[in-house]
Amino acid sequence: MKNLCMAHRGWSGAAPENTLAAIGLALDHPDVDAIEIDVQLSRDGVPVVIHDSTLDRTTNGSGLVMTHTYDELRRLDAGSWFAPKYAAERIPSLEEILVICRGKKRLNIELKQAANRYVGLEEAVVSQIRRRCMQEQVIVTSFDQESVRRVKSLAPEITVGPIVYGLPVFLHEQLSALQAGVLSLSYPYLSKALAEEVLESGVELIAWTIDDPEHMKQIASLHEGIQICTNHPDRWLQLVAGEA
Repeated sequence: MKNLCMAHRGWSGAAPENTLAAIGLALDHPDVDAIEIDVQLSRDGVPVVIHDSTLDRTTNGSGLVMTHTYDELRRLDAGSWFAPKYAAERIPSLEEILVICRGKKRLNIELKQAANRYVGLEEAVVSQIRRRCMQEQVIVTSFDQESVRRVKSLAPEITVGPIVYGLPVFLHEQLSALQAGVLSLSYPYLSKALAEEVLESGVELIAWTIDDPEHMKQIASLHEGIQICTNHPDRWLQLVAGEA
């Protein structure tokens, strides 16, 4: 199995998701190829790394991310929910993540945009990527196809693509219209024929989010070009080691 491994929200099976701890674990392992993170916008326009639109599940705060300033978000405990030893973890800024990842691992930056909820999110993220000269090291993805389109318009040099749950009838037409260089697809909808079609068209293919080792093996067997996105990179790496 030669498929690349992508750590979902960092190594989120071993440390609190989207924190420096989880991202650091993925960065430090030589066989983790890429890291996926989620980005939203604080009330004062700072791109921050957190999955949910609300703070309640992964911090000791409450309410919407977008109604809090960056300073307010930074005061929250983003690790205790996972384990007491992570009480010092905070919500990182995108800039922090770019700084520690530059030149090391590829980043899949998922924009948690929906109906332009975060005005200026795409512009802020593109600005951060360009400031660090990381256009070749990142991909930008989103469920919101207008957000994908906007990033490509702002930065044609950045690889972008949609995140898809299901199997749209006009998938290839959508990819073409978005000038997509990557497709992130929910893994139960993948087939050998689809994987071959997508990859042979020059579009990268990410299968998310696979945590069961048997499912990992099934998806990897479809095509070695499929990237395995998982909360548990250790499970994938154990499978690969078992084949060696």
